[in-house]
Amino acid sequence: MSQSKFISAFLFLLFFAFAAQAQIPNIPKVGTDALSSQVLGILDNTSGLDLTGDQSTKLKDNNKSFVDQLMKITGGSDSDDAKKSSILNLKNGRMKFLTGLLGSDLTQKYMGNVLKAINPLKSKLGLAALAF
Repeated sequence: MSQSKFISAFLFLLFFAFAAQAQIPNIPKVGTDALSSQVLGILDNTSGLDLTGDQSTKLKDNNKSFVDQLMKITGGSDSDDAKKSSILNLKNGRMKFLTGLLGSDLTQKYMGNVLKAINPLKSKLGLAALAF
């Protein structure tokens, strides 16, 4: 008698565990292509900066490379600490590039515009938000 109760209880718990696992909702992931194109669109917006054609071209080329590298880092299999370090190194290199291309005043203005536009995406970006 006790053996049948034990087996019944075990089967009930087993069934309950599978039923509980089945109810965990899957959170849809935002595609990295969609997110990277949004970030690239924000970075390519240079309205109000009065850049020369050469500056604009170099900036857009660097933006594409920057976003590609950023998405590669965040999508990699490294630890979070290694990703943070890589992202911060990428950010430092980008700031040096921007300062060399635009000067410090235009760089501050440009980054201010970028930060305002990127804020709504920070939760989607995760660790990549450290780059801004």
